Amino acid sequence: MLIMSSIENSDGIKGFEKLQSLISASFGKIVIITHFNPDGDAIGSTLGLQMSLKKAGHTCHVIVPNDFPDFLKWLPGADEIITLPGNEEKIIQHIQSSDILFFVDFNDVRRMKGINEPVTQSQAFKVLIDHHPDPVVEVDCMLSDTNVSSSAELVYRFLQKTTLKDHMDREIALCLFVGIMTDTGCFSYNSSSPDTYFIVADLLCYGIDKDKIYYRIYDSFSSDRMRLLGFCLDKRMEYYPSHRTAMIWLSQKDQEKYNFQIGDSEGFVNYPLSIRGVRFSAFFIEKEDHVKVSFRSKGAFPVNTFSARHFNGGGHRNASGGEIYESLETALDLFRDLLPKYHDELIDYDE
Repeated sequence: MLIMSSIENSDGIKGFEKLQSLISASFGKIVIITHFNPDGDAIGSTLGLQMSLKKAGHTCHVIVPNDFPDFLKWLPGADEIITLPGNEEKIIQHIQSSDILFFVDFNDVRRMKGINEPVTQSQAFKVLIDHHPDPVVEVDCMLSDTNVSSSAELVYRFLQKTTLKDHMDREIALCLFVGIMTDTGCFSYNSSSPDTYFIVADLLCYGIDKDKIYYRIYDSFSSDRMRLLGFCLDKRMEYYPSHRTAMIWLSQKDQEKYNFQIGDSEGFVNYPLSIRGVRFSAFFIEKEDHVKVSFRSKGAFPVNTFSARHFNGGGHRNASGGEIYESLETALDLFRDLLPKYHDELIDYDE
């Protein structure tokens, strides 16, 4: 039987015991929040958790600070997700009336853009379910483990340790599988623990079609997106072999040319890692008032530390993100200037 490998909270184990009591003893009002620019893990884990709680009799809403990619909108329950902008009044009302607030797949209030204030003021019992390092959010119960593959895996473990396990079904299994599959790059990284595969095996027992899920996530992009990828690799990739690094960047004009939609650049940061010898990859995309950055690495180079130091970010050792409120040109120049300073770390790596 799998067990929760990390239960940390401000009041010892009692925090988790109180959460179990709240979930099993009464029908409450619950809000689940995930981070800005949600990915497959964020959407899959929140929907899996929401359906479990609703089947247990609770009123439960999922709130996302902005829209999410179309390739995730087929998931069961996705049409009920409440997003910003346009639903501010409804979101504030749900947060203010909630008995429990779940924060899923993030651990810093800055990632709840637009809803920080009502969340901070809420008197609800607050719970964190997350697998990123160095949490800074204040909660009553923290389910945190940086060794698991994804937040979806932590949600699965959480369900198994509560009465919610009795409500597990095919739709919940599907959502959690999507979270694990996408946050491990189809099990190509962040997935070395045998427990991850035991969990996946159990999810498959509920009758989900993994091949169909893969198709709907990875083989359903627009032709514009495919042309954008080709353009990026041909015209917007810079290769620095002496630093074992490559980066891709996209301006707003580039995005307009290829009718960019939310989620179209998903996975672009991974492509440079396919170049022989490259161990550090970066992707810069220009937004209206900032530049969003994604980092990936192989081996021991800690992109989360790199991102935190220079790009207001964080994440995992080999997968991280950040942002910089400067021009795209300034952001790119900063990255280029930083590479020589990390030269020794970048080349000290055995294939």
